[in-house]
Amino acid sequence: MLTYIVRRLATAALILLGASFVVYNLTALSGDPLEEFRGSGAPNAKQLMDARAELLDLDTPAPVRYFRWLGGAARCLLPVAGGCDLGKNVAGQPVTEALGVALVQTLTLVTAAAVLAILVGVALGVVTALRQHSVLDYGVTFMAFLFFSLPIFWVAVLLKEYGAIGFNDFLADPQIPWQVSAGLGVLAALGVGAAVGGRARRRLAAGSTAFVLTAGLLALASATRWFARPGLGLVVLLVAGTGFAFAAAALAAGPRNRRALVGGLAAVAVGLAVYFPIQGPLNGATPGMILVLGVVTVLVGTGLGWLAGGYDRRQNMRVAGATALAMGAMIALDRYMQAWPSYVADSTVRGRPIATIGASTPNLGGDFWTAGIDSFTHLVLPTIALVLVSLAGYARFTRSSMLEVMTMDYIRTARAKGVGERDVVLRHALRNALLPITTVVAFDIGGLIGGAVITETVFSVRGMGVMFLEGVTRVDPNPVMAVFICTAATAMVFNLLADLAYSALDPRIRVR
Repeated sequence: MLTYIVRRLATAALILLGASFVVYNLTALSGDPLEEFRGSGAPNAKQLMDARAELLDLDTPAPVRYFRWLGGAARCLLPVAGGCDLGKNVAGQPVTEALGVALVQTLTLVTAAAVLAILVGVALGVVTALRQHSVLDYGVTFMAFLFFSLPIFWVAVLLKEYGAIGFNDFLADPQIPWQVSAGLGVLAALGVGAAVGGRARRRLAAGSTAFVLTAGLLALASATRWFARPGLGLVVLLVAGTGFAFAAAALAAGPRNRRALVGGLAAVAVGLAVYFPIQGPLNGATPGMILVLGVVTVLVGTGLGWLAGGYDRRQNMRVAGATALAMGAMIALDRYMQAWPSYVADSTVRGRPIATIGASTPNLGGDFWTAGIDSFTHLVLPTIALVLVSLAGYARFTRSSMLEVMTMDYIRTARAKGVGERDVVLRHALRNALLPITTVVAFDIGGLIGGAVITETVFSVRGMGVMFLEGVTRVDPNPVMAVFICTAATAMVFNLLADLAYSALDPRIRVR
């Protein structure tokens, strides 16, 4: 495997070298970087032209400039060689400095969107494949094709209009009319009834329950003005944690291993017990503290799973660890909700928390929780826009791959041997169905790292996409090359990881 990796990296380096030469010269020869000064009537236009020509080294032919740029870029791989130098942009700013800021903005924007799109898309694909030709299948297929065909800029503008402006207006007086509560209850009933399937009586019972819960919770939230002062509390933590424990035990252990469920419920009990004592230390939270608490939470959960005993303690530990992590996440979410009223009332927010532009609120003070809420409110809309457009592809690829795999002989053999349907789907079918999805994920992540240009433009997020666009517009090769190298290297690395993942998912595949 090591030989294979070295060979692939060497090939990728040669491809990257040739592609970077072409991109640099195409950018440098695509226009005149001094055009804005040639027709200018400013008295210092000549001095400005000379300064930019010197800054961009325009007196040197583009191919020669590329090799000078390559010499500075090569030092990025060798820190002892004198530091990374990707040149300067037309504003005189070092490209490495601009790239550092843009890379953080893009990664913050696309990481959550990519993870959510993959998880939700794959889950929808599996469910619709198992429920082929059902109402759920047709509904998800319709929505997938709808979102896949919508232009991203139109989705982003609609989200700004209704997800930001409309929701901010609602927060000024968070009262939900009964017609809205009833309408959302009907939608929840239809969705749950389609997802449950089975006989009409079963679908009717599930849909009725979903209607009552949805409409009732919305009416309660309106009466208590929950959206103005949100929170979870012990009751919600108990119900949600218990539900998660049952779901995790059903998926990871099955109905035969009751010890796994006991471990998960023990993790829920511990989470409820530490809810009030942990509030004080959380007031002074820092990123490092949250990371340490997360690790401790998982360790405690896995320990509880081990103590549950039984014939398969590994299953117990997985269920209890996942449940403990979920409880910790919900406690952190509750703490964020506690900081919500003070964030909305801040003078820089002015009662309109859901932002439409930028990545942060200028001059905003506050603690760790306030900063986290501010980052969330600025990222929620662009993340939703990217998820809606991206998950459709994952859902369709997963569905078609699962349908193909479910007809294979080894699936029928597993069922004939008495293997449970959960194990058939998760351990046999899904594992093989993920092979084509792995390829799609590798390509998509490379594209996302390059920057969601349209999304960043609509929401005024100065990420790598905007950096690349400005470089092309100004005929400035240095920032264009910085984005290109990051994007190309990421795409090549993830394609290599995809090839390695093939061998992990399918024992018949070997890399040599």
